[in-house]
Amino acid sequence: MARLQGIRIKNFRALADVAVGQVKYASGDTLPGMACFIGPNGSGKSSLMDVFGFISQCLSDGVEAACDHPARGGFDRLRTQGCAGPVEFELFFDAGDAERPIVYALAIDQVSGVPAVLRESLRQRRRGETRGKPYYFLKLEKGKGKVWAGAYDVSIDSKKAERVKLADATQLGIATLGNLDKHPRIVTVREYIEEWYLSYFVPDAARELQATGAQRWLDRRGSNVGNVLQYYQRQYPKQFGQILKDVARAIPGLKKIEPKPSEDNRLLIRFDEAGYKDPFYQQSMSDGTLKMLAYAVLLADPKPRPFIGIEEPENGLYVQLIEQLARRLVAHAEDKKTRTQVLVTTHSPYFVDALKPEQVWLIEKGPDGCARVTRTTEFQAVREMVDQGIPLGSLWYSRHFGGLASS
Repeated sequence: MARLQGIRIKNFRALADVAVGQVKYASGDTLPGMACFIGPNGSGKSSLMDVFGFISQCLSDGVEAACDHPARGGFDRLRTQGCAGPVEFELFFDAGDAERPIVYALAIDQVSGVPAVLRESLRQRRRGETRGKPYYFLKLEKGKGKVWAGAYDVSIDSKKAERVKLADATQLGIATLGNLDKHPRIVTVREYIEEWYLSYFVPDAARELQATGAQRWLDRRGSNVGNVLQYYQRQYPKQFGQILKDVARAIPGLKKIEPKPSEDNRLLIRFDEAGYKDPFYQQSMSDGTLKMLAYAVLLADPKPRPFIGIEEPENGLYVQLIEQLARRLVAHAEDKKTRTQVLVTTHSPYFVDALKPEQVWLIEKGPDGCARVTRTTEFQAVREMVDQGIPLGSLWYSRHFGGLASS
């Protein structure tokens, strides 16, 4: 399973030039399994999370559709104000060999008034090399360029390169070439990005009555949580039982959760609570209960996603549940069997209390209005106080770094 080592972002909203994790080839600190970003409203946390949503949608729907998504409002609103260059991303990830990370670079700009792929490339060291620069195995400009086939050896001999020309400059090259068996490394990149899961749980969405029928994957809003429960109940009874245990641990008095088809073939989620004869259904359950259920379903996945992004998971949760959820996410991210990477944005010091300085980055705006990102390990006084047993979230709230406690 691939794992993100670092990312550089340029000219994307407030992220004029931001780098997180390893952004030099095979050197520097890589992103940990759990990466949490804190900061005031408007500092760039949501933009950072949307980078992953944007790249994912560029792959699935094309660049123009991703830019014109209602939440983004077009390319001109995406590009950092005052900047004239393209929006650029560079992702470093470990595809099984940390000494030879794959580097995916993508630059997007307007061409004849339409958002299009300006440049796109993939690089990696040759097999057996532990030093030196990586070589291209995909290099495109405006949809034209070269691609090198094969699983390991990257040739700089242009005679071994295949010339390609994409018919649509608004589509990513990895979307097309990543479906061909002769390009297994590109397939790896495409599949990795397709498997990203970005969570936007909306409790009201979970209250909606869906048509009955088991579904394998939880959607981003959590509206089909009952369908996924139905799938686990049939296919993975062990995971189904674990979900009940996890939610019961968080919600005292909860005895049973079960998906139940209604007479009109819609799916109800039945909750049995201690002290009550009649069951409750999702329409009458609290936001916190439904969110904890959705997170339990997500984390019980027997085939976990390689990357999970969650924005403000604390919303709607009782304070004691926030730290409990944080510890559960950390455990999931640090589980060597799952190798799932978790990226979270939060305003809650209770969530941050469960984390270590190396897992937390502070985002704040500089005098130029652009975001600056600082890992909390860079605050020496914070490291020393954490070593003395003071929780990190308490230090943040007490204004020991960044002065952002009131955000």
